[in-house]
Amino acid sequence: MTTTLTWLGHGSWSIKSGQDTILLDPFLNDSPTAPVKADEVDATVILVSHGHFDHIADVAEIAKRTGAQVIAMVEVAEWLKANQDVTDPVGMNLGGTFELRCGSVKMTMAHHSSSMPDGSYGGSPAGFILTVPEGNIYFACDTALFGDMALIGKAGIDLAILPIGDHYTMGVDDAVQAVQLIRPKQVAPAHYNTWPPIAQDAQAWAAKVAEQTDATPIVIEPGGEISL
Repeated sequence: MTTTLTWLGHGSWSIKSGQDTILLDPFLNDSPTAPVKADEVDATVILVSHGHFDHIADVAEIAKRTGAQVIAMVEVAEWLKANQDVTDPVGMNLGGTFELRCGSVKMTMAHHSSSMPDGSYGGSPAGFILTVPEGNIYFACDTALFGDMALIGKAGIDLAILPIGDHYTMGVDDAVQAVQLIRPKQVAPAHYNTWPPIAQDAQAWAAKVAEQTDATPIVIEPGGEISL
């Protein structure tokens, strides 16, 4: 079996593994870099890392159309249920694990902020370790560099997805340090080149990763795929 990840621009990904199609932080209709719109994607599961509009904008629309199970921080899940009529979202918290048909997902810490589009409290931001038959995929999501990434790496990460945009998250050099802490086999960048404040040269980042770490960097354009 093969697990395939498609970058949908910004922090959005589609992961197909076994019977599951997992969407992470779908921000499609208003994204200047998304290769598809919200009504063009399928999902059985939707993972939400935090409450900012550029990570939650299309969650409700997609969940209602597809019947996908939404998994998010407790406060985000409750907001989606109360304000967006999302049916039975799963509210988790940091360190928790939820079983999927294709494997499991664990919620990890992230150093960022989180509030809902209406300004209400969004709980803690998060990342995810997705465990599938082919290995462990770590989505750092929106975060600064933090030392406990080394503990996340102890799970044995086959592919790490890291933000490199700077300004709102860690930038190129901090993302290289993150690779040194996590020690993944492969690593890909995200959350960059959506708007001018987060414009970055991903190939320059990849060159630094190749020079300063043992990981294999993978750079794709929105709509591109990575297979495990």
